[in-house]
Amino acid sequence: MVKIAWHPLYAHPLPEGHRFPMLKYELIPEQLLHEGVIQADQLFAAEPVEEEVVLWSHAANYWEQLKTLTLPEREQRRIGFPLTEQLLDRELRITQGTIDGALSALDTGLAFNVAGGTHHAGSNWGEGFCLLNDQAVATNYLLRKGLASRILIIDLDVHQGNGTAELLYKEPRAFTFSMHGEKNFPFRKEQSDLDLGLEDETEDDLFLSKLKGVLPGLLGHRPDFVFYLSGVDVLKSDKLGKLALTKAGCRERDELVFQFCKRNGLPVQVSMGGGYSPEIRDIVDAHCNTFKVGLDILG
Repeated sequence: MVKIAWHPLYAHPLPEGHRFPMLKYELIPEQLLHEGVIQADQLFAAEPVEEEVVLWSHAANYWEQLKTLTLPEREQRRIGFPLTEQLLDRELRITQGTIDGALSALDTGLAFNVAGGTHHAGSNWGEGFCLLNDQAVATNYLLRKGLASRILIIDLDVHQGNGTAELLYKEPRAFTFSMHGEKNFPFRKEQSDLDLGLEDETEDDLFLSKLKGVLPGLLGHRPDFVFYLSGVDVLKSDKLGKLALTKAGCRERDELVFQFCKRNGLPVQVSMGGGYSPEIRDIVDAHCNTFKVGLDILG
């Protein structure tokens, strides 16, 4: 059974003046259940990740400021909202949800996190709505536990996975691939193992052509596990993205990734990443398509 990490805390409200589109975290599982795409027993709520596991990836001084809620105000502004105990608990559960999903994917071939994709968090900083880097932490977990030997991260969010790149650049067993809007946030990029920056207003055909061209070469890393960040902020309607994909193009993007994993026998954990279109239906539809495609190909 394909497992899906979700927790009611994912959709917790933020203080007035710091609103963020958290509603999608409630609506995605509701929509999938309503359509009969998933069953309730596929959803699981993770416990907070252990401190020791956090420290395998993030710096001790940064973690201390997070857990004591003493992160300087300027660093909280960099994250995009104020640090609270509830917000930290949310991030800890998201991170453990990705770890638990990865463990499940080793058995079933596929797992999802309704949230996650917090790829802007680096070793000693939070940024862009990200406190801890769920897929980088899970990468280090699998490697340290000897559960995977070589990991590939496919990041197709509209924003570069700068935190993931920084966290894993010294880890030869992890290969980070980020395909993103070159002129999008973050404006100071880190160096992934492979970066493919796209021009503003890149549409379906060019995006998909470039992805098709890149995927086969990623096997040169000889991965035995994949983390996929499937942000839907690549949509033309997105408020924070500068690319111009349609929902159909976004769905075909997911098909290419899941077919790549299936052809090569690679288990994959999927985190949802960003999505900031003005209409919540567009965000939810595009995210739900990722679940549908993954379950159809690998479920």
